Amino acid sequence: MKPIRSTLRYTLLLAALCALVGLSACGEKSETAVVPMEIDPATTCDLDGMLLADFPGPKAQIHFKDETKPTFYCDTVEMFNTLLKPEQVKPVRAVMVQDMGKADWEQPRGNWFDARTGIYVLGSKRKGSMGPTIASFVQEADARAFANQYGGKVLRFGEITLGMVDLSGGAQQDTRM
Repeated sequence: MKPIRSTLRYTLLLAALCALVGLSACGEKSETAVVPMEIDPATTCDLDGMLLADFPGPKAQIHFKDETKPTFYCDTVEMFNTLLKPEQVKPVRAVMVQDMGKADWEQPRGNWFDARTGIYVLGSKRKGSMGPTIASFVQEADARAFANQYGGKVLRFGEITLGMVDLSGGAQQDTRM
């Protein structure tokens, strides 16, 4: 009989705790959905000042918590490098990249989506603003077709590691700077 009372007491305590947590969440302000900002001819990369519109390949934007404007990146490699660095401690609200299954590689505009849901191609022959890049796609079929045509390995967001996104040498490959 004693184990039943303990179990009942534990269950009631757990239910009360869950109710308190649920009520405390009611008072919190819910965050609004993040809407990607479009690049324009004057949009620059926050890391190196390059004009995003002047370079091919997928672009990225990170929306940090408590910041009104996103941080733009002229290349997905820069975005991954920023997110994967151990010293990156700013809370992230959203990460957006362009769907290269729909966007024009030479002048990508629009086609933004949640980077964390994307499929990526690492190691293709296609170059971005910093040289070798990581092509971003919404559809796995588009990523596989791209990899078949240009080479590279198809990966999910969580499979990309800091060692895959080395930024050394990128600017040396850019002859337009």
